[in-house]
Amino acid sequence: MSDQPPRETMTPEERHRERMQRKKELIDRKIARATIDRGVLVVNTGNGKGKSSSGFGMLARSLGHGFKCGVVQFIKGTFSTGEEAFFRQLTGDQLDYHVMGEGFTWETQDKARDIAAAQAAWAIAAGMLANPDYDFVLLDELNIALVKQYVQLEQVLAAVAARPPRQHVVITGRGAPDGLVAVADTVTEMRVVKHAFDAGIKAQKGVEL
Repeated sequence: MSDQPPRETMTPEERHRERMQRKKELIDRKIARATIDRGVLVVNTGNGKGKSSSGFGMLARSLGHGFKCGVVQFIKGTFSTGEEAFFRQLTGDQLDYHVMGEGFTWETQDKARDIAAAQAAWAIAAGMLANPDYDFVLLDELNIALVKQYVQLEQVLAAVAARPPRQHVVITGRGAPDGLVAVADTVTEMRVVKHAFDAGIKAQKGVEL
């Protein structure tokens, strides 16, 4: 027999506690079922803002835990960003940071150069994925290189499947291929609601840069 009073006689505070207790029991059961401990593959995609920002947030979290981290930035490369300026201060034993892009394709207007840059970036990324010393690897804007077929999806799928079992990998960029989405553990699609750029506001330091 329950010690709870009839719900219709409960005060708002008692009803709130009852709801929170049910929610806690549900969450506790989910936590108890989550017993697998291994590295995860995270994919951030979609047309909205925040894909790379989320990846760099996870990078900061991983560095805070003392993880050995690697970053390879595809596509981007011709302009300085705040995250690059900040994280490059930490390069050394704990962080290996590579900006490998030649810039956005509409800026370079040189497909052969873009492909060569993407292939060079992938060579470094593949080395990180094969190295058990790396606990966390961020492959920023790799999805764009995949969509344009500058890097082959089969290569990426094989590398992430064969990576060390406790290594976490985050891949960002719009247009994530279906094959990558299928094997990922966590996929987030960023959706545009509004963007300041559409109102004529230029990219701002600390927000976009």
